[in-house]
Amino acid sequence: MSESTDATAAGTGKADKAGVTDRADAVDTVDTADTAGLAGRIAAGYAFTGPALDLGALLWDGACLPDRQIRIPLSMLNRHGLVAGATGTGKTKTLQLIAEQLSAGGVPVFLADIKGDVSGITAPGVPGERTDQRARDVAQSWQPTGCPGEFYSLGGIGPGIPVRSTVTAFGPVLLSKVLQLNRTQEQSLGLIFHYADTKGLELIDLKDLRAVVAFLVSDEGKAELKGIGGLSTVTAGVILRALTAFEAQGATEFFGEPEFDTSELLRTTADGRGVVSVLELPAVQDKPQLFSTFLMWLLADLYTDLPEVGDLDRPKLVFFFDEAHLLFSGASKAFLESVTQTVRLIRSKGVGVFFVTQTPKDVPADVLAQLGNRVQHALRAFTPDDAKALKATVKTFPHSAYDLEELLTALGTGEAVVTVLSENGAPTPVAATRLRAPQSLMGPLPAADLDRAVKSSPLWSRYAEPVDRESAYERISAEQAAAEARAEAAAAEAEAGKQASKAAARGTGRGAPKEDPSLVEQVVGSGLFRSLARSIGTQLGREISRSVFGTARRRR
Repeated sequence: MSESTDATAAGTGKADKAGVTDRADAVDTVDTADTAGLAGRIAAGYAFTGPALDLGALLWDGACLPDRQIRIPLSMLNRHGLVAGATGTGKTKTLQLIAEQLSAGGVPVFLADIKGDVSGITAPGVPGERTDQRARDVAQSWQPTGCPGEFYSLGGIGPGIPVRSTVTAFGPVLLSKVLQLNRTQEQSLGLIFHYADTKGLELIDLKDLRAVVAFLVSDEGKAELKGIGGLSTVTAGVILRALTAFEAQGATEFFGEPEFDTSELLRTTADGRGVVSVLELPAVQDKPQLFSTFLMWLLADLYTDLPEVGDLDRPKLVFFFDEAHLLFSGASKAFLESVTQTVRLIRSKGVGVFFVTQTPKDVPADVLAQLGNRVQHALRAFTPDDAKALKATVKTFPHSAYDLEELLTALGTGEAVVTVLSENGAPTPVAATRLRAPQSLMGPLPAADLDRAVKSSPLWSRYAEPVDRESAYERISAEQAAAEARAEAAAAEAEAGKQASKAAARGTGRGAPKEDPSLVEQVVGSGLFRSLARSIGTQLGREISRSVFGTARRRR
């Protein structure tokens, strides 16, 4: 983690002095020369009595004050948070710093490693001059330490234990987002899932969904949805084309069994440390809608399964959404409402969510309002749009003793403006902070070490090999083949009966008997097609229960 330059420090000091003069109404009235007293009052807002994570030391009047420590209460980590800042300002190292301290405190952590540079969190850091200098600056007792961890991948693409979901469990709301369907198409997809749920048709992979869609617009299946709105051929075509494009992105690998049990993310080690689960995403980083939606599925599944626990002395899990703007880009209103509701409610289940992105405006206002902890790295103001985003960011902070508009453009790498929730839930004073250095490896784990860690995990044998059991596709295909066989048999029997009747008529000289019903009349009248609908529609007892995200509630 690089150090700030003298020019940056001087700029920080200028911002602080200007802030004391211009924003004196935000703090107790003091003489502008009383900077030490004002800095002490800011630092006092971070003097917590319970367990807390150490973020760094206060920056004030151009200097780093190692005796003024900035911290965040462990009990407030389920109040969610935001880590923001321009590219290259140190956001990834900040989430690594927070994650390794959470692990040491017995809290499991989930990290999305989009660029492939977080895997080093499981290995001890490497001492160096810059690390030593940073430790001296912030009064950190730095010791190289790795965290216990597991590495995952989406469907086995790239290194990691494969994470898969069934289509049924994933649900229509999330799938509509990743398929980029409009509202009408999303509602139609919801009807398709409703039909499959109520009729006991398991949608394990994408070919199962294709089979159900094709059946519902066929002559045999059209009547199935007639009473609840029906499915138009045009909409079905759009959905099928979107599925084709989705499969072309490699999505076939992500849907199937064995389905990943998200309770694996809640594990701790025998010595009480939280396991850090790293989802390796470099192999799919060119498919942002796919991995961001899958991350939301993980969170939604946890929300569905976890019991209400209220306020705890430490979270059950802290979940980091890197590149959070990808989650909300092009999202439907229903999806945004579901995200907001999940973030609002999952706190009471002991789960904290941190969004990591470039500016707060990347996160919708209703979601941003739920984020109690803020670590804001430097922002750039090179363009009019940058300047506008900077002003908008400043307005999201409480009043402070700093000139934040100037300070946020002067922060160095590894420095940030911090405000968190205190132990009583009140916001702490805004504090410019020089952050600590992570004690784990600040970089990617060597490929051989990563592969060895993946293959030696006890979870590898549980999830590595895909399973393709009988589901909707196989059942529909079998019933259609059986229906065709019955139709052919009926046709043959009818033809044989007709020939026998003709022969009898010729032998007796009587007129031809009344013609038998046509083949279509026989098949439809005897209920063969209706039998198809009934046989694939055997109910499992009741409709699958779904969460606010449309995800299926796991049957344990």
